[in-house]
Amino acid sequence: MLDLTWAEFLFATAVVACGALLQGSIGFGLGLVAAPLLLLLDPTFIPGPLLTASAVLTILLTSREWRSVNVGDLKWSISGRLVGVVVAAVVLVVVPPESIGIAFGVLVLAAVALSASGIHLTPTPGHLVSAGMLSGFMGTAVSIGGPPIALVYQRESGPRIRGTLSAYFLIGVLLSLTALRIVGRYGLTELSLAASLIPGILIGFLASKHTTGVLDRGYTRIAVLVVSAVAAVVAILRQII
Repeated sequence: MLDLTWAEFLFATAVVACGALLQGSIGFGLGLVAAPLLLLLDPTFIPGPLLTASAVLTILLTSREWRSVNVGDLKWSISGRLVGVVVAAVVLVVVPPESIGIAFGVLVLAAVALSASGIHLTPTPGHLVSAGMLSGFMGTAVSIGGPPIALVYQRESGPRIRGTLSAYFLIGVLLSLTALRIVGRYGLTELSLAASLIPGILIGFLASKHTTGVLDRGYTRIAVLVVSAVAAVVAILRQII
């Protein structure tokens, strides 16, 4: 296990708490906030430990928002996610991570631009499968898989976004961790590192109960677009700076 100083532990806790607060508020965002900063602390945190912490958060969020989960949508998005996870597991062995991050950023920025222009992305089977594929690929490769699937739900109600995305991420994260285990990128070391992130997950989750009401007053779609755009820029900058 990585030996963290108290300062490093507090930094990791604060970073993960902010990410968990964001995801608890709009349905995604943990990877966006936490992945770049944890990568600076120690690359070992990405992707396995952060994905494990994300699994804990999605269990909590799914339990809180289960009444708003659209079960019918999950079969399409998870089908796409499975394909994306398999492709990512193969690609991780042969393609440099910087190439993946830049491509992800460009694709998400293009999707945000289309959405902002007035084009209405809806959770149809075709959109869900496509978004699930991209989300599964990016979630497994760089721990930031929320924006593609969130953009499909951007015009839905806050509870439906949070509930359905949480259920989707719960299943998707388990698929990603399985793939990482198969290719030798997940074991006891990653599991022990994930344990150090759990306090931040719990803090952010509890705090998010006080922010969802504000965003549900008509600001959820704006938040999804802004956070998705920031995620894309972060993914690109991480690789070129």
